[in-house]
Amino acid sequence: MNTEQLAQLTWLKSSYSGDEGGECVEVAPATTVIHVRDSKERGGPQLAFPRRAWYGFVAGLGRDRDRI
Repeated sequence: MNTEQLAQLTWLKSSYSGDEGGECVEVAPATTVIHVRDSKERGGPQLAFPRRAWYGFVAGLGRDRDRI
């Protein structure tokens, strides 16, 4: 993606995140990847994961939580 396309992404934050800051990430789904950034440094670096890898990661989080 070029800079203009990145600027047009719609970023989402978890409903569990409050407005007081803290340890939060934001995600922005694109056609083939999911972009991830630190909510405190929105202009900073971003990661991009293939959709399948991201969905596998999120599904794994739910399974791990049930084991604790």
